[in-house]
Parts: sequence; structure tokens; C-alpha cells
Amino acid sequence: MKRFYSLNTSTIRPAPLIRKIEVTGKAGYNGIELWCDEIREYIGKGNSIKDVVHALEDNGLRVPSVISLYGWMDSKGEGYEKALDEVRRRMELAAEVGASYIVATPSIREDQTEVDLDDVARRYSDLMEIGRQFGVLPAMEFLGFTTTIYRVDQAWEVVKRSGAEDGTIVLDSFHLYRGGSSLDDVPDIDGRRIAIFHINDVPPGKEREKLKDEDRVMPGDGILPLGEIISKLDSIGYGGFVSLELFNRDLWEKDPLEVARIGLEKTMEAVER
Repeated sequence: MKRFYSLNTSTIRPAPLIRKIEVTGKAGYNGIELWCDEIREYIGKGNSIKDVVHALEDNGLRVPSVISLYGWMDSKGEGYEKALDEVRRRMELAAEVGASYIVATPSIREDQTEVDLDDVARRYSDLMEIGRQFGVLPAMEFLGFTTTIYRVDQAWEVVKRSGAEDGTIVLDSFHLYRGGSSLDDVPDIDGRRIAIFHINDVPPGKEREKLKDEDRVMPGDGILPLGEIISKLDSIGYGGFVSLELFNRDLWEKDPLEVARIGLEKTMEAVER
């Protein structure tokens, strides 16, 4: 199976946007995951979205997904309508850079309030309806450190209850471990219903329940069973992007091209061995 590799720009966050694109291309990736906020910041400085598109084309990069949609899960009344207006603006931005998906991030809470999955599914259905208009579909994310949608089976259940046959989830090795779930919890999922796979690893010696995004390390430098995850993805026919997503502040202090190159090497080794 041909592999496609992407770099999530959070991995080299301090670098300017165009530099991130150039680095990703030089390092040898097939794609790059951009963040709405960094695109907006770039445009807000008087630059054009066309410059971003040209940089992507010059470096031969696809944009498998853009991050992210927020606020859609909890807002009510007029607040919900405002949240959907923001969804439209972000989807339009994602469409301009050629993204196929945009990540639908769940609410981040620390309380233990039970989540109404039917309500979340209805809201996700609204996102899907808007996304089809822009040609950028929302992919349901789960976050291992929240108390809302923190397991892969919850995210998949939202998609199923929405009734959207083109609905998808975001898979992330860190969040699988952090939230205590695995692909075994979604035995009925098909690889075509996974929008993207975020790959990363977790260092030894840290309590699972206390892990944070910035604790992520390069694939193969930690304790996660990445080989098992890849094998499972192969078995269900996943042929999408494997995207390196780190938030490691130590790596942010290093040369972004070096980080990107090492990251691709370690990702390919973890995936292809």
C-alpha cells in the first residue's frame, strides 16, 4: 500500500507560515496540515491567501486537513448560530487552500457531565451539511484529556448517529492512549471513514491520566504500540495520510527543517517496519 505522509505545522509551530510550507516540502512530505489561526494571522499582516496556495503548489504539497472547528458542540441559541457562522468562515478558508477535511474538535471540559451523543450527532450533521457546500468535510475528533468526546468509540458513535455516510473521524495515537481506548473499540469502522491519522508517541515514566499535548515525542521514541495500530489500519483498508503531530516545546527550539526531516524518518520507520 502506498503511504502518504503529512506534517502538522504544530510540530514546528514557531516558524512563519510560508517557512513551514517550504520546510515541509524540502523534508520530503506529501502533505501539510495547516491551522486556520495561522492562515488568518498571515493574511492579517497584509498578505494574500494566494501566496499560501502558490507556496503549496511550489512545494508539491497537498492539504489533507485544516485545524480546527471550535465552539460548535456547546453553544446554544444565538450563540450556536454565531458558532456556525464561524464554521462557515473556517471552511471557506480551508477550501481556499484545497483541504479535503477540517477537524471538528469537541468541547474541552474537566467536569464529569455526561455528554448527550444524540445532541452532538445532530450538531455534527449540521457541520456536515455546511461542509458539503464548501467541499470540505468535518472530521470528528476525540481528545483523550477532555471529559466530553475522549474515546474513539464515542467519536465514531457520533458519526454513526448523525446518519452521514460521508462522515469521518480523526485518529490520533496520543489520544487513543490518553483516553484509554483503541481501535478494538470500533470493530465496525471502515478505513474509508477515517479522515486522517495523527501519529506521535508517549514517553515512558509518565502517568497516562496526567499526559498533556506537549508531552508527545517522535514516533518510536516512546511506549505506544504504533506497529499494532498501523497493522490494524492496514487491515481495515485505511489509505489516507499519516500525519506527524507534535506540540513538543523542546523541538520548537530546534531548526525546523532538521525537526521535519527527523520526524519523517522516524514516522516512516514506525509505519513501514
